[in-house]
Amino acid sequence: MLDWEQIFATRSSRMRASEIRELLKLLDQPDIISFAGGIPDPALFPDVAFKEAYSDIFSGAQVNAALQYSVSEGYKPLREWIARDVAKIGIDCTPDNVFITSGSQQALDYLGKLFLSPNDTALVTWPTYLGALSAFNAYEPNYDQLSLNGNRTPEAYRDTAAKTGGAVKFAYLSADFSNPTGETIDLAARERLLALADELDIAILEDAAYQHLRYDGEAIPPIMALDIARRGGIENTRTIYSGSFSKTLAPGLRVGFVVAAMPVIRKLVLMKQAADLHSSTINQIAIEHVASRGFDAQVAKIRSVYSKRRDAMLAALDKYMPKNATWTRPEGGMFVWVTLPEGMDGAELLAKSIATEKVAFVPGRAFYADGSNANTLRMSFSCADEAMIDEGIKRLGRLISNAIRAAA
Repeated sequence: MLDWEQIFATRSSRMRASEIRELLKLLDQPDIISFAGGIPDPALFPDVAFKEAYSDIFSGAQVNAALQYSVSEGYKPLREWIARDVAKIGIDCTPDNVFITSGSQQALDYLGKLFLSPNDTALVTWPTYLGALSAFNAYEPNYDQLSLNGNRTPEAYRDTAAKTGGAVKFAYLSADFSNPTGETIDLAARERLLALADELDIAILEDAAYQHLRYDGEAIPPIMALDIARRGGIENTRTIYSGSFSKTLAPGLRVGFVVAAMPVIRKLVLMKQAADLHSSTINQIAIEHVASRGFDAQVAKIRSVYSKRRDAMLAALDKYMPKNATWTRPEGGMFVWVTLPEGMDGAELLAKSIATEKVAFVPGRAFYADGSNANTLRMSFSCADEAMIDEGIKRLGRLISNAIRAAA
């Protein structure tokens, strides 16, 4: 028998199955109340708008272009629409600064490939988005905890990176309603991060997948907008902003984007040419049709629904969870992050929850680069209605309370 492990590249040993992808299989079980998948509710997809968009494409002059190869940068009218949209939040750029990817996950993979050599260090929040760790892992980095309170010096980061044989290359974070915690980084912390990146001379990767999903509170300028304001234009910035239509329009079309200075865009285009030539032309055209005709109305619709579900989950947690558990209170996004008493294990709790309570969530350990903090879990409120949320949290609160009593 051929020993494939001896033939695979060493980087393959760092590839791990996504716990979230595996948990999504539970969505097919009708008796499970799932807070696991951080995915949009399909009932909210603008399906009629997409039917009209594809009908227009196939019945008009665009059909041949839609079915043909296209440029690696992406469909220009879509890049123009994105440039206009991000300008509303202070990101002043041209369509040439916009690069289309096959979902924002591809953007993370490309950026990891672009910046990371083996043993280089990526600064990430603790916890951080599991998909980012999966994307970066293939390029054999080390991880260091990104502190946003200013209590670590640039020299401390450099020394830690040097001990592992590489250099600090970038800081990665989601500043608004992050996956997994739902937390938002305040303005002072964003400004401290820009100062730190200047000191270290590194890039900032700003993952803005949930940018449009604010339900309350005051909007804070994206890190890239602050960077542009400080430096007088996008070409002088070190921030790379990535976004997606997956959480607002439809994830199945796999359309994301990167906004960056031209030296970065040019490298990404070369990577795209080597990887898949370009993202789906017809899907890009359809996204542009739907976005230009009704993006704001679609966002308003999903905000209205998700904000009520967020409120329902927070109310249920207040009602049913034991007092020695804590959780975040997000102003937007799709997630609430729960911290249980020390010594509890989210993975063990999940197994019991599925078996006895029929409630699913994501154990928190997978979101930590060092595999720590097993006593945490992520819950998404996007795909359960208010009644399901109340019942699911009631069951989960009962299970956790019993587990705490048993351990006492």
